[in-house]
Amino acid sequence: MQPLAILKPASLSQAVTMHQAEPQPRYLAGGTDLVPNMRKNIQKAQTLIDISGLAELREIRTESQSLRIGAGVTLEAFCEAPAVRTHAPLLVQAASQVAAATHRATATVGGNLLQDTRCYFYNQSDWWRTANEFCMKCEGDICRVAPKSDRCYACYSGDLAPALLVLDARIDIVGPTGTRQEPLAALFADDGMHHLKLAAGDLLVSVEVPAQAGWSAGYEKMRLRGAIDFPLAGVAVALRRDGNRVAELRVACTGVNSYPGLVPGLEALAGKVPDDAFYATLDKAVRKEIQPMASTLTAAGYRRRIVSAMARRLVGKLFAAACN
Repeated sequence: MQPLAILKPASLSQAVTMHQAEPQPRYLAGGTDLVPNMRKNIQKAQTLIDISGLAELREIRTESQSLRIGAGVTLEAFCEAPAVRTHAPLLVQAASQVAAATHRATATVGGNLLQDTRCYFYNQSDWWRTANEFCMKCEGDICRVAPKSDRCYACYSGDLAPALLVLDARIDIVGPTGTRQEPLAALFADDGMHHLKLAAGDLLVSVEVPAQAGWSAGYEKMRLRGAIDFPLAGVAVALRRDGNRVAELRVACTGVNSYPGLVPGLEALAGKVPDDAFYATLDKAVRKEIQPMASTLTAAGYRRRIVSAMARRLVGKLFAAACN
């Protein structure tokens, strides 16, 4: 691994200033994604700005009807926090499925959201990539998954993002140009190389989750092993029930695109009875949104079918539970 300077800022503003002043800087919190990638020489840095000790990033607090979660909160503390369990149990369900217990003790909320995209041509050792040619995302000039494409198809595989998307979460960012709040969905782009819409020096501070009264939500993922693995496909669903009809429905996917995304067009299902026609429309909308590629260990077609099946199953389960 390359030589490093490690700096510890005393505040968010100092962290941003350091990022502007230092050569090839990166923010470091838990490091469970960044450090292994640096060891493989697929992510590089000369300066690590250690933000793990900043109190502003480690708070979980309720504000009026919303819940604010610091980006530096570890997934372990996140899952154990009574405020999260009460306000948004879906988030505990998703976070508790991330990696293994020892990872969750170090990995952070922000790190899970901002993790690098993955592909079996990219996430390899330096010697492997040297022997098998480099890809567009790391020192090469073509996407090994889609050689005729002018973009990278590395896959986003975070668990928290789809859950937060269906809960209509917003994020707070501080950077060289000041602070801003925006919908979580605005953070991501459909590009495996540049999947985060962050300017140089931007730092994710917190996530705000609005009140969830009347909503039922769940998350499911498919992976090879029952623990440790990233999702090869994951689905989060949130819905409101009104009698025998679905009043509102949100579905978000992970592991099947270069970004985590809300499935568009589901407004057409509002006010509908969840019958065969309803699920046929849902299947069509989900399949249109996702674009699994040969970038993970399972076939793209299988992942496509799994996402539709998980979405259908979750909607049915949540709809039935909402009457209790």
